[in-house]
Amino acid sequence: MAHHRDEDEHVPTAGIVRPYALTSGRTQSSVHLPVEAMVQQLPRAHQREWAGHDQLDRIVLACEERTSVAEIAAKVGLPLGVVRVLLGDLIEDGYLETAAVTLTDSSTLSERKDLIERTLRGLRAI
Repeated sequence: MAHHRDEDEHVPTAGIVRPYALTSGRTQSSVHLPVEAMVQQLPRAHQREWAGHDQLDRIVLACEERTSVAEIAAKVGLPLGVVRVLLGDLIEDGYLETAAVTLTDSSTLSERKDLIERTLRGLRAI
């Protein structure tokens, strides 16, 4: 006896998209983004409504305040490499920018500690 599926029966679909599919197979960003690099929204990002439903929306929303690459990856729950590629796209499209976070010889101990702590928080969250 053949078993026929009821028309109203729900067929589960895969809810996971492979990371390389999000980046069209790209593994490198054209923008150099170390894990400690700080990223923030540009005014152009406010001209578009970011609903937060897809990965790009979630990344832009995570950058409302200056945030490190590592923290962004943790917030959106995506692999660091994927986030770097998508951040690079958003930077090239003019929605985000990297903020200078390089330490110099004149950086204070407090600035150095703050950068290290932010980086560690982001790495732990990944």
